[in-house]
This record gives sequence, C-alpha cells and structure tokens, in this order.
Amino acid sequence: MKRPWAALGLVLALSVCMVDNAEAQDMGSRQSRSGMSLGQNYPNPFNPETFIPFGVGDPPTCSQQGKQHRVTLRVYNPLYQLVSVPVVQGGVNAGQPINNLLLPCGDYVAYWDGKNVRTGREAASGIYYIRLEVDGKTLVSKGISTK
Repeated sequence: MKRPWAALGLVLALSVCMVDNAEAQDMGSRQSRSGMSLGQNYPNPFNPETFIPFGVGDPPTCSQQGKQHRVTLRVYNPLYQLVSVPVVQGGVNAGQPINNLLLPCGDYVAYWDGKNVRTGREAASGIYYIRLEVDGKTLVSKGISTK
C-alpha cells in the first residue's frame, strides 16, 4: 500500500520540475526561440552572485525596431518554488526586477545576488532553473548551481 503512494509522490514531484520538457535544454548552451534567447549563467558554479545573459527580440537585426517586449526572468529551485527575480544589469533599466518589465529589442544581462527572495538569506547549494518569458513565450534553462 505504501509503494503506490510513494510512486505517486515521486511522479508528482517530477512533474512539478518538468516546466516544459520541449523547452528545457542542456547546461552550457545558448538557447534561442523566435524573439528570445537565454544564455548560461556565469560564473557557474557561483558563490554568492551570478549573471545571466538573455536576448529580447531578434538582436542584432531587431526587425521590429521600437517594439517593447514584456519580459519576466525568474529563478526556481528543483521543486519549482520561486527563489529569485533577478534585476537588469546596466543600461537604462539597471536595477529593475525583471518582472513584466517592458524592454526594447537587444541583448541584456540579469544579475542575481544569490539570495532567496522569500528569506533574504543566501540560497542553498544546488541546481536552479532559469525561466525567461518574453511576450508569453518561455525558455527554461537548468544551469545555475552554487558552490
């Protein structure tokens, strides 16, 4: 009787981690999808902070000049619990959380100080998932790890 419940629990836990299997990619690669790209964080592993490169629109050509894209970038733990909403590094929007932020076409870098948004403490060592959403489309990368 205990085994079926354990198996069900495992299946449910794994399904939470599987955000969108078609979009998950290997570590170390730069992923792209029409209108967005997500690079590997650096340094990796990191302690205590990291930078996450991402692209919005179609840089460097930017075929839709002047268009503002709605962008959200979040970091999740393996249980798909929100850990952080990184901020834009440099530029006009520097320091703003990337949460429904309007950005023009271009390449950007996000900054995460390594702290858990809920507790304010340094995030635990392990693997984290980066989820980039641009105009309703998503990319997910599993590549952030801490020392």
